[in-house]
Amino acid sequence: MSERAEVVVLGMGPGGEDVAGKLAGEGVDVIGIDHSLVGGECPYWGCVPSKMMIRAGNLLAEGRRIPGMAGSATVTPDWEPVARRIREEATDNWDDHVAVERFTKKGGRFIRGTGRFEAPGKLNVDGTIVEAPKVVVATGTVPAIPPIPGLSDVHYWTNHHAIEADRLPRTLTIMGGGAVGLELGQMFARFGVSVTIVEAMERILPPEEPESSALIAEILQREGVAVRTGVKVVGVSMDGDDIAVSLEDGSKVTGEKLLVATGRRALIKELNVGAIGIDESARVLPIDEHCRVTDGVWALGDVTGKGPFTHVSMYQANIVFHDVLGRPIHAADYHALPHVTFTDPEIGSVGMSEQAARDQGINVRVGMSQVPSSARGWIHKVGNEGFIKLIEDKDRGVLVGATSAGPTGGEVLSMLTLAVHANITVEELRRMIYAYPTIHRAVEDALRDLVSH
Repeated sequence: MSERAEVVVLGMGPGGEDVAGKLAGEGVDVIGIDHSLVGGECPYWGCVPSKMMIRAGNLLAEGRRIPGMAGSATVTPDWEPVARRIREEATDNWDDHVAVERFTKKGGRFIRGTGRFEAPGKLNVDGTIVEAPKVVVATGTVPAIPPIPGLSDVHYWTNHHAIEADRLPRTLTIMGGGAVGLELGQMFARFGVSVTIVEAMERILPPEEPESSALIAEILQREGVAVRTGVKVVGVSMDGDDIAVSLEDGSKVTGEKLLVATGRRALIKELNVGAIGIDESARVLPIDEHCRVTDGVWALGDVTGKGPFTHVSMYQANIVFHDVLGRPIHAADYHALPHVTFTDPEIGSVGMSEQAARDQGINVRVGMSQVPSSARGWIHKVGNEGFIKLIEDKDRGVLVGATSAGPTGGEVLSMLTLAVHANITVEELRRMIYAYPTIHRAVEDALRDLVSH
């Protein structure tokens, strides 16, 4: 059995679904392929349901903060109805069958299956040969499971299991102190789970500024989350009904459940990319400024390694859509790539960190301000922890990076993202009017701190 089309989109996550739908809407003969749910990780397990659960946990935390503001409050967490309602709402808003129907109504064709290259322009989808002169790869990533002795012998969680959990474990060990581990760890802790986070690096959130790591570590520990850093996991085993995690310092952490949140990997070898001339040992698919991998092949999203974020996938999807049609489109530019860790407080950052800028030989000047010291931060009271950190290229007088940590830190980040993206000068930022009293006014305080350095 074989199929032919003008364009094949392999992987129908957010970016793949978007580019396939737009091409079909233009009258292009498109086949979309995916072995899983159309829409991908984001609406079913990632961005949407996890942030809904985090929101529920944050509401519990806000209720518990009332004594520090204006009285007393008793907040009793009840996980089951919350989890059930979130899953129902997610299913109502993102339904695989509806997504497939929407795509086919535009004229697209959909094949459920796992595809791999057999040759340029030729894919094998579970025995069905699919051919097209243009192929878009948007296969995303899967959880990266480290080769730790005993890990494969226990029933560990990935983020999917955590989101799908019908009941709360008494205790939860999280392997990995990155964004996923911290977001889910804080959320479960706020519902009453005893959580321990184990991170092999010297600090949690290692890609972020050290100040971000220190801030969220302090808050997590204050909320009862145990944080172990700078220690590697050397073994996993069952301890009765619990899972024991052995650490290199000789200690053990035991929990009813174990969540493995040690990053994600692209399925490069599984795609048989050697058939199109790509090194199968590559970590990601190499792309140019228009997301081209090689003649007739484009890639977008996590598989490109430019950032494991839905907004990167959607950004690249627009570029691929125009380039596949031969229409002019701007080159991809990632110098002002923003990302947010949705802990409480939120940790948002854009561009380069201070160390990354120094490593590139930039003449760096740093400005800092503390959210609690701002007018809105002072008004906010409990739960106001956070800071603004600005990284200036002193020679050019523009920001090359910034961090916004605090209540609505991801929203405050938007103006800093614009500043980095558009190379708005620091002097121009100082001439702006900042609304009072807002948290983003703390940016003005950080700009003043740049002068003193």
